[in-house]
Amino acid sequence: MTTTEAPRRTATRPARRPTTGATTTRRTTSSGRAASSTGRGTTTPNRTRAASSARTATWSSPATSYYLVGGSTLLLLLLGLVMVLSASTVYSLRDSAGATPFSDFLNQAKFALVAAPVAYGISRLPPTWIRRLAWLGMIGALGLQMLVFTPLSLEATGGNSGWIRIGPQNLQPAEFSKLALAVWLGAVLAAKGPLLKKWSHVLMPAVLVAGMFLGIVVYTHDLGTALILIALVAGALWVAGVPMSMFSVAGAGVTAAVFFLVVSSDSRRNRILGFLSPETVDPMGLGLQPRHALGGLGTGGISGVGLGGSREKWLWLPEGHNDFIFAIIGEELGLLGTLLVLVLFAALAVGLTRIIKRHPDPFVKITTAAIGCWIIGQALVNIGVVIGVLPVVGLPLPLVSAGGSALVTTLAALGIVLAFARTEPGAKEALAARKASVRRSLAVIAPRLASGKARG
Repeated sequence: MTTTEAPRRTATRPARRPTTGATTTRRTTSSGRAASSTGRGTTTPNRTRAASSARTATWSSPATSYYLVGGSTLLLLLLGLVMVLSASTVYSLRDSAGATPFSDFLNQAKFALVAAPVAYGISRLPPTWIRRLAWLGMIGALGLQMLVFTPLSLEATGGNSGWIRIGPQNLQPAEFSKLALAVWLGAVLAAKGPLLKKWSHVLMPAVLVAGMFLGIVVYTHDLGTALILIALVAGALWVAGVPMSMFSVAGAGVTAAVFFLVVSSDSRRNRILGFLSPETVDPMGLGLQPRHALGGLGTGGISGVGLGGSREKWLWLPEGHNDFIFAIIGEELGLLGTLLVLVLFAALAVGLTRIIKRHPDPFVKITTAAIGCWIIGQALVNIGVVIGVLPVVGLPLPLVSAGGSALVTTLAALGIVLAFARTEPGAKEALAARKASVRRSLAVIAPRLASGKARG
């Protein structure tokens, strides 16, 4: 019995050992998988943190302001040219007696081809050069503005007599006044510095000269441009450090003056009353533009009726290629197109704000604030008019609406801002590093493209 039981015990013991080994192997494998899973779980947050750090570094880069301003300006300009081509064909046929549907677009493209290289050249100038030209530019713009009192002035159209004709070209001097006044205010207020706590230094010469420009614009019955000039001056004074108490007094005075200008003009008074009580307005008179602008926006829906498919541009909506081009964008490109415009102006506003906050030069800060209040303020007013939250004041959408004078001066102003962005602390090195990186990428890609063509 003993001899038979011993082999059984011997036979059973080895049989259990592989089982134990297999269990150990499975445990090891399971623990390995757990370790691998833990490793992946650790890697994912690391990657997330790295991506977040990269985004933060990109946002904090001194070159970001330059790319925000330059990129949004370029995209708005291209969108404007496309929409002017689409919106102006019927108006061009009407104005040219059926000769060509492209006259307005070709005129806009001509100004863009002239203004874009000029803006690029300005963006390469040092801010000190721009500051030295401030007084000369202001005197030149004031002289140009005074031409509205000469025989060169054109007859009033739509109540606005602020146009002149020099040779074959019509010009709106008030647009050049905006640019010159923004740069001049930057130079004068930066030189004043702490003295701006006193009324005498605020009034002389900044407010006095600005009042001269404003008075001429009001004389030409262009209340919309007058409001933008007020916003431009207010932005410059605010960033320059003028006390809030002075703004309160000045704001009360400006409000009283605007109220007087509105009630003293039948046209302005009727527009305000029509805005407050739209049901009482003649739908074929003062209510024509607001009604058809909202109709175009409503027709566009989410994605629009398609580029070139607008019905409002068939002379139903006056100034559809100019002051009311945002309505045509909404009709042809839909809600998505209008949101694109808003995003681009928001990006431009962010870029301008970054320059104001990050640049150490007071001249740069004040001039950028004045230009920002002009361009972004005018865009907001134009869009507000089109969507019906503001009365009609007759202002174009910057960089998008048809209009040579406005396009040239706006691009020149943004060229000045780009010059400021290039001198932001660290921007020169960041831009140079970005260019070097692009060159290295092209050096890698070019041989591969060449070898691919050779194989083909």
